[in-house]
Amino acid sequence: MIDIQQMGAVLDALPDPVFILSRSGKYVAVFGGSDARYYHDGSGLVGKYISDLVKTDKADWFLAQIERALESRTLLIVEYELGNKDVKGLPDEGPDQPIWFEGRIQALEFLIDDEPVVLWVASNISERHEMEIRLRELSDTDQLTSLFNRRKLERDLALHYETFTRHAVPSSILMFDLDNLKSINDSKGHHVGDEMILVVANTCLSEQRKADIVYRLGGDEFVICLPNTESDRALQFAERLQTVFRQELKRFSVGNIVATVSLGVATMLPEDHSYEDTLKRADGALYQAKALGKDKIVSV
Repeated sequence: MIDIQQMGAVLDALPDPVFILSRSGKYVAVFGGSDARYYHDGSGLVGKYISDLVKTDKADWFLAQIERALESRTLLIVEYELGNKDVKGLPDEGPDQPIWFEGRIQALEFLIDDEPVVLWVASNISERHEMEIRLRELSDTDQLTSLFNRRKLERDLALHYETFTRHAVPSSILMFDLDNLKSINDSKGHHVGDEMILVVANTCLSEQRKADIVYRLGGDEFVICLPNTESDRALQFAERLQTVFRQELKRFSVGNIVATVSLGVATMLPEDHSYEDTLKRADGALYQAKALGKDKIVSV
């Protein structure tokens, strides 16, 4: 049988820190945390309260999780971050990257000082979290241009449409593609076509406003989402962008084959039943711009 002293040694050897926390947020006991790569000695926390250590909003969140675990009496698993801005007594201008934790919280079947308590195991998952973010970015990113792709566009537009329907905040869409790309490819080679696509992508990134997001749908087709933008301002932005495109792309022209961009502009309307309706109108406007002779802008 393991005696109390041996059990204490086992608990202290746990790589992740284990806390016994009361309903009021008091650190009743601290075990483990022996992995010095990720954790500091937590023995000094005993007797203190969460509200003594972290700022009010974060402390309220911790207390809410303790209450959830006590009410459910089942294992509660949460992910959370802690950074300099959350901890009292540390400067706000500290490291930009917070530490991410997975918390496993279980109500215990006894009271300490007449208060119910939980067991809280905190595991540092910063590396895993960073990898998950990177994998998500890769799944949302076009390989050639590093712009966002259609998958990300659809998620973003769904959110913008919800904001529009709930709060009447307008969003506009620019859809555009390269004129005469096939002819230039046939004349100069496909590597030149890729270079043109990169020029368009980089131009968009340099000209976009802070809230705008640029996407490559595939081939030479692009979309820029303009949140909180009415149709007249979206058209002005499209005109400015087209002027820059003409300047940046003119070196790719071959004889009478001119490298330009045609653009379609659409703004979310009350009669749109979904973001797809707005996107379809932008696509139709782009088709009209092509039909008018290319290097044109059509706003609907």
